[in-house]
Amino acid sequence: MESSWFSIIPFLIVIPIAIFTKQVLPGLFLGLLVGAYLIDHSIVGGVEKLLHYIVQALRNKSNIEIVVFLYAFSGLIGMIKMAGGVKGFVETAAERIDTRKKALILTYVSTIGTFSAPTFRFVTIAPIMRALLKKVKMTTAELGFVIETTATPVIVLIPVATAFVGYMVSIIQMAIDHQGIKQDAYSLFIQSIPYNFFSIVIILVGIYFSFFHHSTSTAPMKLEEEDEKDWHDCHPCVSKDLPSKPWNLLVPLLVVISLTLLLTWWSGHHKSHSFFEAFIKADVLEAMVVALIITTLITLIFFLFQRFTLQNLLNGFITGGNDLMSVILLLSVVWGLSAVTEDLGFSNFVTAHSKWIPQMFVTPFMFIFGAAISYFIGSAWGTWGILMPLGISLASSADLSLPLIIGAVFASGSFGAFSSPLSDDTNTIAKILDLSVIEYAKYKLKPALIAAGITVAFYLVVSFLF
Repeated sequence: MESSWFSIIPFLIVIPIAIFTKQVLPGLFLGLLVGAYLIDHSIVGGVEKLLHYIVQALRNKSNIEIVVFLYAFSGLIGMIKMAGGVKGFVETAAERIDTRKKALILTYVSTIGTFSAPTFRFVTIAPIMRALLKKVKMTTAELGFVIETTATPVIVLIPVATAFVGYMVSIIQMAIDHQGIKQDAYSLFIQSIPYNFFSIVIILVGIYFSFFHHSTSTAPMKLEEEDEKDWHDCHPCVSKDLPSKPWNLLVPLLVVISLTLLLTWWSGHHKSHSFFEAFIKADVLEAMVVALIITTLITLIFFLFQRFTLQNLLNGFITGGNDLMSVILLLSVVWGLSAVTEDLGFSNFVTAHSKWIPQMFVTPFMFIFGAAISYFIGSAWGTWGILMPLGISLASSADLSLPLIIGAVFASGSFGAFSSPLSDDTNTIAKILDLSVIEYAKYKLKPALIAAGITVAFYLVVSFLF
């Protein structure tokens, strides 16, 4: 379709409503609904168009693979929690840690086995650190800050076996398809990782707080004394009622990571001439989904041999999978919104009206704009879904590096996930550590803004060099 200012109306609806309601989904849905009515003006026709775009998105092979991956991955984690894998890991580690240095080193080393999702990180490492708080000699807020720097900022930089990677690749694929860009989405994601400057900087800040910063009394303290509440009560997956079996966490994670790497190589080895080229040529998404399904079946059998009932295992899988249904719904609406705006001529409009922006300021602008949105809506995934089409369009218009602009969009969402008082990360860690959410968010905001300032400077320098 020709360039039309109507194409930006859905986004003009999405962003204010998301900020006002503090929820991403209502804004995205209304944006999609308005876009559908801009294409079909009849009362029933607009709703039919909305349904058409969502169904069309869900009929796409890659999109279905992402839905299966997200549900199955969360379901696998649900089974692991039910089988006492998380509780066993926490208790075993807590028994062996007796100094601040060991506790902090464990925080970083444990990322190797718990990088699947931020909440998964929190419920495995935060109870350990909470149980050892007196030995660690840090305020609870400082401890929460350090733990959070090893969650979302690390996970967004890992290109395999996480709950994030499928979604991140999906929205890149969606954006480049609408631009007619013939590049591999997963390869672009890999190339964008070094340009996610905020995540990298905030990880370094966390390392500084861990090993070089002396605790002060200015950080907000927890709401309750540790002696008054057992850490087993901080989250259902470490409840006293669950068995304690650390291998029920370690074995499934080892299997899924190993199978993902093996099947990714296998998918691309016949198209390449070297070991590393095989990973570039592979159908990574399909390999991840197949590896995950096989792992889930192996894990199910592994748990059945331990005399867990099939009904409880299936209940754990379904409960875990349902935890991500809101994300799957979000994805479906994002896909539909992207399609309707493209049919309205969004890409052509951006190309025609963005040439006045100096090239070196496009990337810093994308990061600042996205960071503001992500802070006010508290959602990295929502921010990425809203901004990736705009970022790719601006990159094409200004002839910018796609990995650079993609990295900036991902960095902007990471800022909100880390610093916003509305984010799941902030609320989960505050709940586990018994912190006031608002006070804890205020405490994190200063270092987050410093990291964001450094990030903007990096984008300016890189844009200038490019």
